[in-house]
Amino acid sequence: MKLYPIETGNFKLDGGAMFGVVPKTIWNKTNPADGNNLIDIAARSLLIEDGDRLILIDTGMGNKQSDKFFGYYYRWGGYSIDDSLQKLGFRRDDITDVFLTHLHFDHCGGCIQWNNNRTGYEPAFKNAVFWTNERHWEWATKPNAREKASFLKENLFPMQESGQLKFIKKGDASFLETSELGFGILFVDGHTEKQMLPHIRYQDKTVVFMADLIPTVGHIPLPYVIGYDTRPLLTLGEKETFLNKAIAQDYYLFFEHDAHNEICTLQSTEKGVRLNELHNFDDLFQ
Repeated sequence: MKLYPIETGNFKLDGGAMFGVVPKTIWNKTNPADGNNLIDIAARSLLIEDGDRLILIDTGMGNKQSDKFFGYYYRWGGYSIDDSLQKLGFRRDDITDVFLTHLHFDHCGGCIQWNNNRTGYEPAFKNAVFWTNERHWEWATKPNAREKASFLKENLFPMQESGQLKFIKKGDASFLETSELGFGILFVDGHTEKQMLPHIRYQDKTVVFMADLIPTVGHIPLPYVIGYDTRPLLTLGEKETFLNKAIAQDYYLFFEHDAHNEICTLQSTEKGVRLNELHNFDDLFQ
């Protein structure tokens, strides 16, 4: 088995929205904002090569939205999912599974693309199964007013219409039924209903794909909860439980949204759980 970080493209978001009630004078030290109060954000996926399976965790925004849409997110840098795969010797058609932590557009938008004549949509990974869970699918396809702008129908329903969509059940091993991959899933509900955080056992280490529970290194302290969360007090409890377990079991946190840091470990301090060491993925897993 091999793991590879996949950069799908960087963008920017409002720093205040990303740090909720934490004052800018504090979060600006770890995530410096530009003149428009925007901070750097990554859309970093993780590719798992496991025998005959090639599993991609999340897909970034994709490229099918309008210029007006992308104008809100200030894309920057030269990353793309195709270039990242190509550098490793892979193509989209090689992907067998796309595991979606949740269905907000910056995590699943890359699953669907325009068809050749731009009259409709089609899967961007034609040979892959798209994995989510039934409760989150229901939540996303019947969205509340707060999240409606993040759950885009053009990202969701083409997956279902393609016949490539499957649901993972809590405690069910269907996702792993043909694999010996050491893969566990933590379900959390503070950010959105039934977000799924993969835990992967790799080279005697447990790598946790953090998605939006802890999006960047700057979000490690317990009260640093993003303003997009639907249930921030629930996030606090989920995050505290996770951080304590991460310390106890020496987890390696893989960041989807930190544009400048890929992976880290944690330590206990008098002020609570804090950053221990930063790692470059390729240097850590040679």
